[in-house]
Amino acid sequence: MNHILLVDDEKDIVDICQTYFEYEGYTVTTASNGEEALQHLNDSIDLIVLDIMMPELNGYDVVKEMKQRQLDIPFIYLSAKTQEQDTIYALTLGADDYMTKPFSPRELVLRANNLLNRVRKCMNLQSSLRFGALELNDTQKRALIYDEPVNLRIKEFELLWYLGKHENEVISKSELIQEVWQYDYYEDVNTVNVHIHRLREKFEQFNYHDYTIKTVWGLGYTFERKQS
Repeated sequence: MNHILLVDDEKDIVDICQTYFEYEGYTVTTASNGEEALQHLNDSIDLIVLDIMMPELNGYDVVKEMKQRQLDIPFIYLSAKTQEQDTIYALTLGADDYMTKPFSPRELVLRANNLLNRVRKCMNLQSSLRFGALELNDTQKRALIYDEPVNLRIKEFELLWYLGKHENEVISKSELIQEVWQYDYYEDVNTVNVHIHRLREKFEQFNYHDYTIKTVWGLGYTFERKQS
């Protein structure tokens, strides 16, 4: 399930966008200003939709702070600023899209869907992934933490790679058995449990706490940024 952060000081806009996104199955977190938005950046956010002109901290500064924290979260600007120079500056900051007010909430949801689909396709084509101090290279089947090699068995690596490709998604044990071990699920959950335990031990050995493999009881596991 996609998790979106909506940031705007106009409550009516937040409310209508939240309604449309939740109808599409999104989990929605809202913020009414830039300072409040910064408090949610580590909440396993998949996409940010934010206004530019806001009290306390504007949308430009929110993105600059996000980049400073090395958080690579896709974002769409939603703004009343309609000049070409505004759009160009937003894109220079790395905006994935820019919509001007007034706007169609349905169009916004469609743009968000398309953006997240492109992000997932790019991740599927990638041969390397980075999660803070953890770097995974699928071609070499190699994991590094703080630039130091991590001794992972092949299935441990493939399990971590699959969870990383599906960051923030809850993956069932049966899916992991099918995708990593390539056989059907016959109550063999202990195999997954043991490998998850080993990965967590490796993280502890390297004092790695940027991301965590979280147990979602009754559903499976999710690989997500550890909340501070």
